[in-house]
Amino acid sequence: MVKHQPLQYYEPQLCLSCLTGIYGCRWKRYQRSHDDTTKWERFWFLILSVTFLLTLGWLYFWWSAHNDYDEFNWILYNRTGYWSDWSIPILVTTAAGFTYIAALMILALCHIAVRQQLNLHWLHKVGLAVTLVATIVAVTSIEQLWKEEWNIIFISFQATAPFLHIGALAAVTLLSWLIAGQFARSEKAFFQVCIFIAYLVILVALYLVPLTISSPCIMEKKDLAARPAIFGHRGAPMLAPENTLMSFQKLIEQKAYGLQADVVISYDGVPFLMHDSTLQRTTNIEDMFPELAFEHSSMINWTDLERLNTGQWFLNTDPFWTVSSLSPSDYFEAGNQSICKLADMLQLAKENNTVVLLNFQALPKDHPHRSTYMNITLQTILASGIPQQLVMWLPDSERQLVRQVAPGFQQTSGDKTNARLLRDRDIRGLNLRYTKVTSEDIREYNAWNLSINLYTVNEAWLYSILWCARVQSVTSDASHLLSKVSYPIWLLPPDEYYLIWITSDLVSFTVIIGIFILQKWRLGSIRTYNPEQIMLSAAVRRASRDVKIMKEKLIFSEINSSMDNSEDLSLCSESRYDGYSNEVITPMDHPDVRT
Repeated sequence: MVKHQPLQYYEPQLCLSCLTGIYGCRWKRYQRSHDDTTKWERFWFLILSVTFLLTLGWLYFWWSAHNDYDEFNWILYNRTGYWSDWSIPILVTTAAGFTYIAALMILALCHIAVRQQLNLHWLHKVGLAVTLVATIVAVTSIEQLWKEEWNIIFISFQATAPFLHIGALAAVTLLSWLIAGQFARSEKAFFQVCIFIAYLVILVALYLVPLTISSPCIMEKKDLAARPAIFGHRGAPMLAPENTLMSFQKLIEQKAYGLQADVVISYDGVPFLMHDSTLQRTTNIEDMFPELAFEHSSMINWTDLERLNTGQWFLNTDPFWTVSSLSPSDYFEAGNQSICKLADMLQLAKENNTVVLLNFQALPKDHPHRSTYMNITLQTILASGIPQQLVMWLPDSERQLVRQVAPGFQQTSGDKTNARLLRDRDIRGLNLRYTKVTSEDIREYNAWNLSINLYTVNEAWLYSILWCARVQSVTSDASHLLSKVSYPIWLLPPDEYYLIWITSDLVSFTVIIGIFILQKWRLGSIRTYNPEQIMLSAAVRRASRDVKIMKEKLIFSEINSSMDNSEDLSLCSESRYDGYSNEVITPMDHPDVRT
């Protein structure tokens, strides 16, 4: 019969405790396990992986859509009747959710690397489920409300794909350490083959992805076209209230090529500038004339319209987060703006030789000038004395009449159609949303000598892509920012791009081969060791280190010479060795031991 008294001292393992504690709330040593992960926990790891990829894609989309946040807010305003900047809270929430899921993913991979059993805590499972459902709801909502915006992903790839490729190479190369470890530890040849083939397929696909990358900025520098001209979208709406005289003055100060405005005819026949169908968002009509708040803006007389304030909403809502940058004088001026007449804007454009791009709102059926609003607008333009070649005429209705009355206008179409048909109709240019045209479309229109203006372009990366694609002009809310872009953000000759691509692939492949060899050398032979050999080798390697080690003292009061194998096994099982937690076992002779 063997009697023993274990006295154990463990080396602190802070990193491992934090790893298992944060992931599964298993802070104590006895709570950890090297057993195989259960099928249920593997299922949760699969959900975690899917959620990670989904939130990553959603975060990339919402970052890319930053160019159109104002448009998104306007869509929600039309549905809810309440103006607020929803884009930034969504961005912050998305970033926080992705950071949380990414942290869980890293912890899970670390568990696999150190061969710890996965056991996700129930609170994390709740957080994971909430994040997954929220992301699915967000994606579904965008599909219903803003479906055309998905094209921004493919457009942004033209700017980011070369860099995303290098980042993906780095991630897959780092992941090879984990893959190689699983490959080396596995004793099943079939499992090894599956791991190797799956990883190899992903790797080869990633190495060949650049064959599918097409960006207009991969070109020779000598082929770069002239810088696209800039139209101010409703003036300079980041620096002053939109469609106001101050907004157009700020735009001209930026030396923009042209200005874009939205024209409406008042009930008594005065053309003025307003984008929305009602005046709730951009004026104080609810305070001045609450009974007219829901009326179409064209159903109100100019005598009432000119009394409204169109600046306080800009200061109160700060739609572009730029009000804090205004000087005191600009702040005061912005707060005292009124609705701008078309004639006043045309006079400003005439004095500064600025091109004018006009959009027109459709009038209600019971509007008294519904059938004559084109004539009224034409008369106002001609009476202003602005040179006809500075006016880009967009409406398709009454185009023949316009050609007769004002043959010098630049006839522009807002519909994407065949280039030959446009030329046959004597159309000189196109005004389209940037998501509706491809690089091939731009080349075709340029071949037919059709100028292209794309809206609304606010980000420097998007402006750079369109510059490389040979777009002639863009409409922007951020004219003051784009005017400072003197060169595309990046421009690579094809030879340089191919060199970067091939070099990155070769470096990645070399590192991965080295990692597989190292992991095979480190872990491949451990499969043939029994637990006692592993612990003995650990003791030999660590005996000379000046660290706190686990000591176990066995005090024998009686040794039975007839002890059988079952008693040996009992002694080993009671020792509670852990190959990763217990560092060294040092038997110490006790003075009372009798031999």
